[in-house]
Amino acid sequence: MGFSASEAHIMRTPAPLILHGTKLSGHTHRVELLLRMLALPFEFVNAPADVRASAAFRILNPLGQIPLLQDGAVTVADSNAILVYLAKRYAPGSNWLPDDAAGAAAVQRWLSVAAGEVRFGPALARAATLWQAPGDRAQASALSTRLLTFMEAHLAARDFLAAPHATIADLACYSYLAHAPEGGVAIAPYPALQAWLARVAALPGFVAMPASPLPAAPLPASARPS
Repeated sequence: MGFSASEAHIMRTPAPLILHGTKLSGHTHRVELLLRMLALPFEFVNAPADVRASAAFRILNPLGQIPLLQDGAVTVADSNAILVYLAKRYAPGSNWLPDDAAGAAAVQRWLSVAAGEVRFGPALARAATLWQAPGDRAQASALSTRLLTFMEAHLAARDFLAAPHATIADLACYSYLAHAPEGGVAIAPYPALQAWLARVAALPGFVAMPASPLPAAPLPASARPS
């Protein structure tokens, strides 16, 4: 289930990688998880909103988004793209990203879920709750309910999302689901989902994303902001 830092297939980087992001960003956290699980040395550079708006950062990523990974002369933007890059570059042939067509497609399906339903469900609900980010919290809550119901059924007879073992698909989806209650999205009704979260958290090299305050009560899916 886990991956040892001493596995021969993991290629070493001669110099620390540079990860630009913020500690409360689930997108950044999913990349940090893989870096740590591959035991790759990296430098973390804090990139809050004012830094991302700077001309220097926009040279690296014109969209001004985090996370951003620098690996020598290579710069990779987008958290899911970074996961693919790290798996291909530093853990080729490993379980993190299957080489066979069906296995790769299964992982890609969940990367799309992470960029879609997770992003606009639990992640948006959390950002709107914690930082008043723009977006409809009620719609995000309703989407979260549909997503969690789907994942609960999917995980009822599985240990991980895309394969019998952990893949980058699990890391891509983990952070915002583990912290969904910070956006008023309850995960208590989903025992299979909670068991999956615990399995991911038990992987060697795991480090938790810092917790944020919980709202007074979960937001009902039917609620509409006034």
